[in-house]
Amino acid sequence: MARYVTTIQSTLPVAEAFAYMAEFSNAQHWDPSVETATRTTTEPVETGAGFDLVVRFAGRKVPMHYSVVSYAEPRLVVLEALQPTFVSRDTITVAPDGEGSSVHYDALLEFKGAAGRVLDPLLQLIFNRTGDKAAGGMRTALNP
Repeated sequence: MARYVTTIQSTLPVAEAFAYMAEFSNAQHWDPSVETATRTTTEPVETGAGFDLVVRFAGRKVPMHYSVVSYAEPRLVVLEALQPTFVSRDTITVAPDGEGSSVHYDALLEFKGAAGRVLDPLLQLIFNRTGDKAAGGMRTALNP
């Protein structure tokens, strides 16, 4: 299992920061590993909403379908992509912080089977590098 956790301070109010992050098609604007991201369901974003992303990971383009599995506006959104060989789960929590907000991002990538456990240390290194780049993009996007 690979995990990346970061907290970004934002000048945006809670509602705006939450709306931006919950609209997961915005990932293409803040995560350099996301080539494309589109919403597959109609407004509004809520439990059951879906997003199709194409993500570059370990030198490959990986199509991923994310579903919102938990949604509590304007504080929490959990998105999950179930793939044949792995599960990706992103938990985004937004809280007030002074005049702005604090966005906590917890990304979990869990490969299925014994091979995943063997490759975990290498996957964690790749995930850390990818996560650091995404965190930089989030910091810029959340502080316009």
